[in-house]
Amino acid sequence: MLGGLTLGLNMEDKINRLVEKQLRKPAFPGLALSLYRRSDQMALDISAGNLAGDHPFFIASATKLYITAILLQLAEAGRLTLDDPLSSHLPAAELAQLHNFKGKDYSARLTLRHLMAHTSGLPDYFQQKRMGKSLLGRLQAGEDQSWRYEDTLRWTRQMQASFPPGTGRKAYYSDSNYQLLGRIIELAEEGDMADVLQARIFAPLGLARTYLYKDAADLTPRILNYKTAPLEIRRAMTSFGPDGGIVSTAPEMMAFLRGFFEGRLFDTAVLPGLYDWRKVMFPLQYGSGVMRFATPWFFSPFKKQPDLLGHSGLSGAFIFHAPQTGIYLAGTVNQIASPGASFQLMLQAMNAL
Repeated sequence: MLGGLTLGLNMEDKINRLVEKQLRKPAFPGLALSLYRRSDQMALDISAGNLAGDHPFFIASATKLYITAILLQLAEAGRLTLDDPLSSHLPAAELAQLHNFKGKDYSARLTLRHLMAHTSGLPDYFQQKRMGKSLLGRLQAGEDQSWRYEDTLRWTRQMQASFPPGTGRKAYYSDSNYQLLGRIIELAEEGDMADVLQARIFAPLGLARTYLYKDAADLTPRILNYKTAPLEIRRAMTSFGPDGGIVSTAPEMMAFLRGFFEGRLFDTAVLPGLYDWRKVMFPLQYGSGVMRFATPWFFSPFKKQPDLLGHSGLSGAFIFHAPQTGIYLAGTVNQIASPGASFQLMLQAMNAL
């Protein structure tokens, strides 16, 4: 489905061939892609395969950028600062013994910025092994399950932290960080995360098909794929909440992405203060609530690509902006076993533009 300004046939052909090539791979039964170029207001929306018709999908950890937007809104309103200690916002019982490193509890030193930037050192309740296997590994094996916020705290306490909060240039990507940030937002807003997202992000931007997934009986979002098979983990998807539970479409992700970087949600003067980049997982770097993809040379050996700012998700979802070129990209390949596929798609799409 094409939208926006009329494209030249050469560009349209390139994009269509790119989509067709991706869908020929058995591990990618569906694809959604939305592009926008600010210089000439060129817009393009494509949805194909089992995501045709802009079928909603899980955006996974791309959710974290929406949480960042809310935190920036609360900071702008004077409700908090990003350098507040967690003890200013969370009950003592929730913090006690949460950050254990070499026998010492560092929980009192944790700040909101530590969580946003993954410099807390906190264990990752989702991908880190606990009792021999990670929660991610269990889900990939088909062991669908649900959990509560309290469970993520308990699991975090059962694992040792990677380093004391704010140690040098260290960063460790942990979904536990955004579980805590979600809790802080709910307490500040005195409401459920789904309602807060609706009031602060979805409604103001007119996002009618974007919501926080909370009911495993809701069959609206397309099922995820793991390798060449569908992965039925709807109970788990109800549990991620602020670290990965949003459902959306590529055009509505684009609307949010532009809203984030173009000042429709908060004053963009604060954005440069978030860009203190640290390595989290090659080739990704993390600032305060924002991810940077600095293209490695082997992804694009014949053409230097601009840095992309935004966020990706394990589901294959992506929302990124290239400030140097004014290009925005959003969508999904809906495949959790190929973390590089969404980035390759973005680079190929940018080359076509």
